[in-house]
Amino acid sequence: MSAISSTTAATALGTVPSETASTKLNADYQMFLKLLTTQMQNQDPLDPMDSSEYTQQLVQFSAVEQSIEQTTTLKSILARLGTGDVASASALIGRDVQFTSASAGLSPDRPARWAWSTDGRADSATAEIRDSLGRKVATLALNPADSGGELGWSGALANGATAPAGTYTLSISAKAADGSSIPATVGSIGRVETVVVENGATLLGVNGAALPFA
Repeated sequence: MSAISSTTAATALGTVPSETASTKLNADYQMFLKLLTTQMQNQDPLDPMDSSEYTQQLVQFSAVEQSIEQTTTLKSILARLGTGDVASASALIGRDVQFTSASAGLSPDRPARWAWSTDGRADSATAEIRDSLGRKVATLALNPADSGGELGWSGALANGATAPAGTYTLSISAKAADGSSIPATVGSIGRVETVVVENGATLLGVNGAALPFA
């Protein structure tokens, strides 16, 4: 009988939705009881089944049922949290927001924008901009005396062309007078245009780039 209970449990916990799994489990449980009753009626009276086997099989079904209920509850909680995120994120539409991500969106009508800062006064500071494939597309000299500020990039390339719209990442290389590196922090800035939910995550559309609301 343990083989029967194991098979039905695995089926109920498959990739189907929790509601379907619960229905499947109930049907399997009814079948399990019929098989268990039949086996009890036809068991060898000289070698009866140990009552602990019945108990073990019932416990297995109970564990599967609890797992399905927990999954359903968790999905319900996540759905409510996601709804709250969308409501909060929607209030940002039309506003300029600063993100901890170093990735910013470049669109035909809006430049990519970042905020940067160094952990201390630097002797030299350079900004590198890379596209979504990690290719360096621009290098800009910064004023190290500022120890930080905002940087806007319209997409201008060294060859006079303009970079296509898309997502670009900024990194800062800052060095002290002795040549040692100074840590730098970069965050993107952009105006929120849309709010979408993708794979359970709330994303903000900024200049064509999708940045996490979290």
